[in-house]
Amino acid sequence: MITLKGDSVYLRALEPNDLEFVYAMENDQSIWEVSNTQTPYSRFLVRQYLENAHQDIYEAKQLRLAICQDEDFPAIGLIDLFEFDPKNNRAGIGIVIQNMDNRNQKVGSEALGLLIKYSFHNLNLHQLYANINVGNVASIALFTKFGFKETGIKKDWILQNNQYQDEAIFQLINK
Repeated sequence: MITLKGDSVYLRALEPNDLEFVYAMENDQSIWEVSNTQTPYSRFLVRQYLENAHQDIYEAKQLRLAICQDEDFPAIGLIDLFEFDPKNNRAGIGIVIQNMDNRNQKVGSEALGLLIKYSFHNLNLHQLYANINVGNVASIALFTKFGFKETGIKKDWILQNNQYQDEAIFQLINK
């Protein structure tokens, strides 16, 4: 069994030829609210990031993987483990699919399932968590499908369009 390969999705490490894809994702203002981004990234900074993407998760405290529909095809999204905490065996998890046409096709669901399995079986994590805007119904449905439970609300956490939005924290405990 290949841990990061599913029926229709393959998760792989970022490659230097992902520069334009990552650059486009980081500069897509429509997803800045979920990535907590406020300013554009230059190609230079993205190139530097990709040059250091080889760092081990224990060193970098994060893991970003490209979501592909086949090993030979370009990335269609990104899935991350962030704030990796090996002492407490936990990490945050986030996912974004770039093109609206690829959303709602179970691509994100399969990718999330693969990364959950990898996190619990390969990294021996005790828990994963996701921070989701309470209005993001699609993300909430995706994460709760895998057993994530809402454990709290951060009131007025995100300023979006001059209005404060609540953010929920969802946790999945590996039992």
